[in-house]
Amino acid sequence: MNCKKKILICGGTGCLSSKSEDIKHNLENYIDKYGIKDVEVILTGCFGFCEKGPIVKIVPENTFYIEVKPEDAEEIIKRDIVDGEKIDRLLYRDPKSEELIYDSKDMEFYQKQERRALKNCGLIDPENIQDFLLHDGYRAIEKVLFNMSNADVVREIKESGLRGRGGGGFPTGIKWEIASKNASEQKYIVCNADEGDPGAFMDRSILEGDPYSVIEGMMIAGYAIGANKGLVYIRAEYPLAIHRLTVAIEAARKAGYLGKNILGTEFEFDIELKFGAGAFVCGEETALIHSMEGRRGEPTSKPPYPAEKGFWKQPTVVNNVETLVNVPRILLYGKDWFREVGTETSPGTKVFALAGKINNVGLVEVPMGISLREIIFEIGGGIKNNKKFKAVQTGGPSGGCLSEKDLDTPIDFDTLSKKGSIMGSGGMVVMDEDDCMVAIAKFFLEFTLDESCGKCTPCRVGNTRLYEILDRITNGKGKPDDLNLLKELSEGIKATSLCGLGQTSANPVLSTLNQFYNEYLDHVVDKKCTAKACQKLITFHITDNCIGCTACSRMCPVNAIEGSLKHKHTINSEICIKCGACFENCKFNAVEKL
Repeated sequence: MNCKKKILICGGTGCLSSKSEDIKHNLENYIDKYGIKDVEVILTGCFGFCEKGPIVKIVPENTFYIEVKPEDAEEIIKRDIVDGEKIDRLLYRDPKSEELIYDSKDMEFYQKQERRALKNCGLIDPENIQDFLLHDGYRAIEKVLFNMSNADVVREIKESGLRGRGGGGFPTGIKWEIASKNASEQKYIVCNADEGDPGAFMDRSILEGDPYSVIEGMMIAGYAIGANKGLVYIRAEYPLAIHRLTVAIEAARKAGYLGKNILGTEFEFDIELKFGAGAFVCGEETALIHSMEGRRGEPTSKPPYPAEKGFWKQPTVVNNVETLVNVPRILLYGKDWFREVGTETSPGTKVFALAGKINNVGLVEVPMGISLREIIFEIGGGIKNNKKFKAVQTGGPSGGCLSEKDLDTPIDFDTLSKKGSIMGSGGMVVMDEDDCMVAIAKFFLEFTLDESCGKCTPCRVGNTRLYEILDRITNGKGKPDDLNLLKELSEGIKATSLCGLGQTSANPVLSTLNQFYNEYLDHVVDKKCTAKACQKLITFHITDNCIGCTACSRMCPVNAIEGSLKHKHTINSEICIKCGACFENCKFNAVEKL
């Protein structure tokens, strides 16, 4: 059905939790009530601007409404659709110019983005295969099956320079080439959808918004290496992604795009879902394969690589969601199109999940080579509450922290590695002046320690010792020798661990030691946390602003605050447990951290 207007509603996990389904239901009811024809309401994928969701976009005008509630539905239909008026209170207001912006392309958040992997997210109905077909869906697999040999496909991907978007950035074409040259009656394509980095939601959002492209990417990979079986390893706590992927697989089977004799050719390919239990280590390809085989999710040493001997000891290519979604675009538009953006060694775009102390939390897709400054201060809108930028962690728990002096660093695989961080799957957590970098290193290490499979001694024992040292330092019990020990132990773990989890686990420690050494010294020598974040290293003091309202004494769980009504109070430091209840509940800013 061709409609004059479409009302697109963000249907990602975040916006669904904010009642975007109720918004859709109400819009449809008011369309019926007002007898409107030729308007279609579509629950689509993530628009990326998560900070301002739920989002409603009206096309072809591209009117972009933010923070929409179900009760706004009638006004949208009556004023915008019927009367042709814009609803100012639902429009985005530029924080710098204070101007209302009607079209998303005029927003700073989108202006430097290049949506390629995300091109269908926020555009199509992810549960409607016909909508996907209207947007170049399955045209790439048609081109491949009728015009290209297996070797042609491998060569195109290899020459495009596509590198794996899930971690280390290994060249995709080389991985495919190895698997294609390994003779076997059975080969496998595995989509790694086990996105486990804290704060990362790139792959989940792609699966929720454009599952058909992931399927098409797997089909092309299968054709390239001679595989007829695809497996999607996805964590069970992604129910919406699982649902939409299941719907898309069934629709593709019914339409003849999965199964035997695809599009009348001899090519055969089908896909099965395998569910993970949320173990971070299963993002490593050999651990993932063991988990799919029903075994404990532990990595094994390489070689042999999965492309040589993987799932059930057969040649297996493991690519993550974002890598696979790029494949149909490359085959349809060509390797030169893909290399138009990015850098020589890191061509194309990268999707990042912007999180932390940043104004525009969301999902962004940018050309490789863009600077951290552009992402954080232009696309991201700067730091919340006008605080000072302090650091950004790229690559999740396995990545490193970069400081203010790195803001003009171009983002690509090789540059980030030289800076002591990694690209990872695309998590990007921004920190401000209130964050303690020693505590941040401890936080990420604690996560990695909990998620380690424990198979190898450097990771199992070494990271435990690292954590104990950091815990000692943040509790005011650190010694000067601890700093040298941290570095020596971190480098040893990095050099001797079995898999990528262990080899990168010390990155947060090494990078913060390198970038914020003075903060470590403050903790160890002066027993002071300059960010006032480490509980054991701060004290609370009541200033002359106190009017004696007694709120602090009433909230204190250990009765450490003394004073009478309408008289200044004091804190007994010998009793105080430093819980911060007085600081949080004082309405007169009379309690300060020291």
